[in-house]
Amino acid sequence: MDESLHTTLLGIEMKTPVLTASGTFGFGEEFADFVDLSRLGGVMVKGTTLKPRRGNDGVRITETPQGMLNCIGLENPGVATFLNETLPRIAAYGMNVIVNISGSTVEEYGELARLLDVPGVAAIELNVSCPNVKEGGIVFGTDPAAASAVVRSAKASTGKPVILKLSPNVTDVVAMARAVEKAGADAISLINTLLGMQIDIERCQPVLGNVTGGLSGPCVKPVAVRMVWQVAQAVRIPIIGMGGIASAEDAVEFFLAGASAVAVGTANFTDPAITMEICDGLAAYLENHGLKSIDELIGKANPGFLKGGR
Repeated sequence: MDESLHTTLLGIEMKTPVLTASGTFGFGEEFADFVDLSRLGGVMVKGTTLKPRRGNDGVRITETPQGMLNCIGLENPGVATFLNETLPRIAAYGMNVIVNISGSTVEEYGELARLLDVPGVAAIELNVSCPNVKEGGIVFGTDPAAASAVVRSAKASTGKPVILKLSPNVTDVVAMARAVEKAGADAISLINTLLGMQIDIERCQPVLGNVTGGLSGPCVKPVAVRMVWQVAQAVRIPIIGMGGIASAEDAVEFFLAGASAVAVGTANFTDPAITMEICDGLAAYLENHGLKSIDELIGKANPGFLKGGR
C-alpha cells in the first residue's frame, strides 16, 4: 500500500483519503467483490432513519446528460435493523463505517446519533439536504439556524465525530458552512445533489414519480469544486469533497480546492471498482509530481484556504 495516501481525518486512521458517498454504495458489502473495502478511507453507508422507509413511488432513477436524477426517498430498513443485523455483518470487512442519518425533526437527529454511538461506527454524517423527500431534509439544509440546531442536537447525543452534509441548493453556501461550524460540526461534506427534474415529451409528464429529484454525476462537478473552493476559505474544519468525481484527476481538483478527503458517488454505478482506480491514480499523481503526502495537495491552488485541524 502506498504510504503517501495514508491520512488521518477526525481522528480516524485512513489508508486512503477516498471514501464512498452515501446512497451510492449500499452498506459496502454489495461491492466487496470489486473493491478492497478496508483500503477506502470510509464507507458512508445508505441513509438511515429511525423507522423503516419504503421510499418514493413511481420511477425513482433516470439518466441525464453526464449524470442522473434520483428520488429514491431514503428507502432503508431503519436504525434497529442496521444496528442488529447490518453493522455486525459489515464489521468483518475492516472498513471505517460512517452512518448517514436523516430525520424529520431536530429531536430525531439527536436520537439517531445517540443510538449510533456504538463500537463499529466511526462517525455520523447528518443528511439535512436530501432534495427528494417531502418532509424534513431540504428544509433543514437551506436554513442556517435549522441546520445548526440539528448539529447541536447530534453533538449533544454522541461522542462520534459529526459531519454535516451541505446542500448546494442555497443562495449562500458559505453562510451555511460558517453556521454549522459554529454549531460544532466536526467536518463538512460538500456537495449533496442539485435539485432537478426531467419531462417525458411523449407523455407530457414528469419522468420521476416524485416530479423532482437529486442531480448527480460529472455534470455537477464544476459546481461542487466551486463550492469547496469557497467554503475552504471560510471554515477551519475539514471538508469532504464530492460531486461528479469519476477519476483521480477529478479528485485532485477537489484536494487543490481545499478538500481534506473525497467521496465517490454516482461513478460507482458505472464502474463498481472505480474507487480503487482513483486510489491508484492518486498515488501515481503524487509520485509523478514529487509529493510525499496527500496533505501537500490540500488547498494548494486556493490562496484563501484556511488550514485547520483534521
